[in-house]
Amino acid sequence: MSEETQYWYLRNHKLFSTLSSEDIRGLCIISKYKTARKQEIIYFADEPDSRIFLLKRGKIRIMETDADGQELVKEILQSGDIFGEITLSSQPGVHGEFAQVMSDQVVICSFKKDDFEQVLEKKPFLAVQYTKFVGFKFKRLKNRYANMVFKDVRSRMLHFLREWMENEGEKTLDGRMVIPNYLTQQDIANLICTTRQTATQLLNDMERAGILRYDRKSIIINTPEALNP
Repeated sequence: MSEETQYWYLRNHKLFSTLSSEDIRGLCIISKYKTARKQEIIYFADEPDSRIFLLKRGKIRIMETDADGQELVKEILQSGDIFGEITLSSQPGVHGEFAQVMSDQVVICSFKKDDFEQVLEKKPFLAVQYTKFVGFKFKRLKNRYANMVFKDVRSRMLHFLREWMENEGEKTLDGRMVIPNYLTQQDIANLICTTRQTATQLLNDMERAGILRYDRKSIIINTPEALNP
């Protein structure tokens, strides 16, 4: 990747939008870029080389392994998201957090944690911006955990589909919403904290009710208002 491409990626990222050109050039010097393909593991939480990652292009999933060896999806990340040393600590009985590529290809920018902390110390406003990014991430995950505690599984499914639709859905001329489907039913089950069988049953029930149409490539929401609480 050329130095100019690296510069403009950092220049256009919301986190660094207020930095000068000289500051951005300085970040380019300490940054590292990597390209990875589908299913590739790009980060392990227990690696000795602690890094802060910025997802430039593509989608990844943050996963953990439970005591029975089952892989659990914690979060889906997209272009512009930050991960690495800012994720939530593991839950009881869960360990081995890692990031796996979901899309055909991803491009990732990373900084050594120590180098990035030095930059934050020198740039207080950037530190404030970074804190806001991290705070928003924790708030999003906190809301998800609250949904798991206080909502039944059908409500969690509706909330998940509504959020997915609002973030990535495209409206058709007849008012339907089309969501590009890159998740397996097991992924969806993990994200709403239920079994694959239950997730499949809920999706089938919604399909029979005419609320949506589900296949491997897309989810078509026929009646978006049906996803409201």
